[in-house]
Amino acid sequence: MAIQTHPSTITKFRAGEALVLTDTLAVEEPLGIALLHGPARQRKNLSVTMRTPGQDEELALGFLFTEGIIRRYDEVQELRHDDHHQLTVILREDVSLDLPTLERNFYTSSSCGICSKASVDAVRTLSTFSLPADAPSTWTVTPDWLHQLPERLRQQQALFAQTGGIHAGALFEPGGSLLLLREDVGRHNALDKLVGNALQAGQLPLQNQVLLLSGRASFELIQKAAMAGIRFVAAVGAPSSLAVELAQEMDLTLVGFLREDQFNVYHGLERIQPALTT
Repeated sequence: MAIQTHPSTITKFRAGEALVLTDTLAVEEPLGIALLHGPARQRKNLSVTMRTPGQDEELALGFLFTEGIIRRYDEVQELRHDDHHQLTVILREDVSLDLPTLERNFYTSSSCGICSKASVDAVRTLSTFSLPADAPSTWTVTPDWLHQLPERLRQQQALFAQTGGIHAGALFEPGGSLLLLREDVGRHNALDKLVGNALQAGQLPLQNQVLLLSGRASFELIQKAAMAGIRFVAAVGAPSSLAVELAQEMDLTLVGFLREDQFNVYHGLERIQPALTT
């Protein structure tokens, strides 16, 4: 099993007293993601991401899918761990790639998944599973149910409980139970792991699930959600302006600042019942 925490001796100052204690840190390590593709089995080193070890295959699959590099799990022939810090995704020989797109080398840190990309246009990937903008809502949730989500998430965050330094993404059945949770030092990694899991299980698009983010909602996270067909994203933190613009463009319900007694709706109010007055 991957080591996800690391002990560290610290000096803690509290009430004027210095205490030597052992703290528990979330592990952050690099993972290189490479492709083998084509009849000649060409190798392309695609990305280095700083991640919490664990569910590396899900992470790689989710990353490749949300970047538009693969469309289906059956395009993958094999997932090979070269070592602890390198994973190679071997594609079927007949899978064609957009090689000019792959000429971009990614460096993905735990805090920013698109820092190396030149512009918004370079990351505005067309959603594979996006629904028409006028697609009717087939389900709604209540404010009372939404208010419960942050605490339900915290109760299941084992790594956060130990370290206080980890992000999470979780999928919920609308108005119901927690379906899947992933944690990582990178918020985008946690979401990629969720998407990768769904891709392997043949569960995409995720249009009948609610995605909960433990932190803020950035443009990249909304883009990844849209790529996976998610129609409802709730975040404990704030959304960015580009995240709101993309949610509007994709007709995706976006909730921010979700607390036990409040939340803000930035788009998609019709998916929350009873209808709120504006």
